[in-house]
Parts: sequence; structure tokens; C-alpha cells
Amino acid sequence: MTSNAMNAAKRPQVGLFATCLVDLFRPSVGFASVKLIEDAGCDVHVPVAQTCCGQPAYNSGDRADTREIAEQVIEAFEGFDFVVAPSGSCASMLKKHYPGLFAGDAAWEDRARKFSEKCHELVSFLADVMMVRNTGASLEGSVTYHDSCSGLRELGVREQPRKLLAQVRGADLKEMTDSDVCCGFGGTFCVKYSDISNAIVTKKVTNIDASGADMLLAGDLGCLMNMAGKLKRIGSKVEVRHVAEVLAGMTDKAPIAGGGK
Repeated sequence: MTSNAMNAAKRPQVGLFATCLVDLFRPSVGFASVKLIEDAGCDVHVPVAQTCCGQPAYNSGDRADTREIAEQVIEAFEGFDFVVAPSGSCASMLKKHYPGLFAGDAAWEDRARKFSEKCHELVSFLADVMMVRNTGASLEGSVTYHDSCSGLRELGVREQPRKLLAQVRGADLKEMTDSDVCCGFGGTFCVKYSDISNAIVTKKVTNIDASGADMLLAGDLGCLMNMAGKLKRIGSKVEVRHVAEVLAGMTDKAPIAGGGK
């Protein structure tokens, strides 16, 4: 075996769980994720058989369909060393909620547990598993960061994106008030309770604008789309991007919802 082949064999094999929203609305986040993971020293695979993580069905109480989806996801991804998703909510579904779907099932319980143990949210994977300290990116301007609910409360993702953003050349991180308060998206919540959702996101965008930042970042595309839509409707000039795009230095695409411009 050649030295190059030996080095390649030692590289962690990562399955990228692209997520539905990234696939359908913001593929650039997927490409940025691939770049970041590869630059961290891994080989990235994107199984074509992947679909939804099952979270919408799970949150609606449909455990039967959720389990069927989970079985398909596990089968598609369990052969990799790690499974990484550029979304705290999807990663949390895989890591925190899959095992409970198979509790008491002799054929699946241990399999689901082993699968969940190797699932990670993108930024926490980079910072906590691959020990990335600087992605080498640059950005002229100021940013503020929104802590999405699932990533923060279920996976403990808070300091990791801030530490990596602090190393982005030219970027000035400006903390907004109540960065850890929900944006009002909540998946199907924003559809079922649209008036409440709108009241929540109205408060959120007020804090975003008040931060004085040029750009809003977060790790969940659902939250970003929700906040970007509201920012555009009020005429805000704040640009909205997934944090992976900035960390990867891939900000050539238009911001989400055009940033109100």
C-alpha cells in the first residue's frame, strides 16, 4: 500500500446528512459543510438514499412513520465513522430521539444507540471532535449569532460557533440581546400557531437590528429562513447566512431572502 493510500485509509469517513431544507432551499450550505469537513481531515460521503430525519412526523406525534423513516436513515448512514448534519434540530433528532423510538426492540435498540452516538451537529463536530480552531476564512463586516433552540438546549452548541467566528479574519462579532431566545420557527409550530410565531420573531428581529451587525448567522436553516423573511418584510438591510457559509469562506451566493435588499 502506498503512503497516500495509507493516509487516506486513516481519514475518518463522514456521512453528511444534508437535511431537507438545505437540499431544497440552500444547497450552498451543503457544499460549505463538505468543504469544512474535508478541510478538517475527513472524507465526506452524501448517500443518495437519504431523506428526512423524521422530525416533522415525530413532533406531530406520528411515531410509526417516524420509526420507519429512522430505520431508513440508520441503514443509509451506519457504515460511516461519523454522521454530521448542518442543523442542530436534525442532529438532535438523530442523536437524542432515535434511540427512544426503538426502546425494547431487541433487533433495533442497540443498533439505534450505536448510530446515535456518532451523530453530530456540524460546528460542534468541527470544534469538539476534529478540534478545529481556525477555518482560515475571512469576512469584512460585523456578525451576530442566533442560538437555535435544539442545538443549544439539546446538544450544547453555544461557544463552538463563537470561538470559530472569533478567528475569522475581519469579522466583528456583536452579541444581540436574548440570542438564546426562540425565533418563533419551531418547525410545524409556525404553521399551527402563526400569530404566536409572528409575535416571537418580531421581538427577535428587533434585537437583531439593535445589535448593529451587518449579518445574522445561525446553524439551523429553518430558523434562518424564518428570521430572514421577517427581516425582509420590515425592510432591514441585515444579511442572513448559515454559519457554515462564513466559516468556509463561501459567501459568494446571495444571502437568504436577499437580506431585505
